[in-house]
Amino acid sequence: MISSLRGTVLRVAGSMLVIEVAGVGYAVAVTPAHALSLRVGDEALVHTSLIVREDSLSFFGFADIDRLEVFELLLGVNGVGPKSALGVLAELTPDQIALAVQADDDSAFRKVSGIGPKTAKLIVVSLAGRLRSVAPTGAGAPTGAAGGTRGSVADDVRIALVGLGWPEKTAADAVAEVLAELGDAAAEASGASVPALLRRALAILGPAASAPAAAR
Repeated sequence: MISSLRGTVLRVAGSMLVIEVAGVGYAVAVTPAHALSLRVGDEALVHTSLIVREDSLSFFGFADIDRLEVFELLLGVNGVGPKSALGVLAELTPDQIALAVQADDDSAFRKVSGIGPKTAKLIVVSLAGRLRSVAPTGAGAPTGAAGGTRGSVADDVRIALVGLGWPEKTAADAVAEVLAELGDAAAEASGASVPALLRRALAILGPAASAPAAAR
């Protein structure tokens, strides 16, 4: 199994990279953002997944191990092929995917071209418990009295909603509504988890789930 390629970038176009390793040029499918980060003549390291079919061998490449691991997990979801899995990673970072799965929110995946409602739900169900848990801030800082000063639970939920595509004001309003239901002090003092509050906020935003996509 070829898990990575290191060599000189020969060509970059759209979402395709050609990298020369020991005199051989390998065509590798990448996300558009990854392609834009590369320049012809540069040396690059690409973490790869080799997809073997009866009539083809196809490389899919990623800038880091986290994206490769999420790609391979997505391939295990019924109805998700390598192009769809790459499409998910073109739209969402591994942290955003983990947050959506933690919150049981499939709307983030429905925004991806080629992913329908049924497949989006399958992604959430299939990946539950299989992705590392992440803090919505992405900082990974510890919480609690002895653990530094990451934002409040409310701030974490708001940041998570923005990361999932909601406008800042819409996210802030949803968080305010959740806290109004629970009571701000009660939500903080009770140790309510960010995923639990995030699920409540997403339930409030549910009827307008298409708003972020429509705004783009």
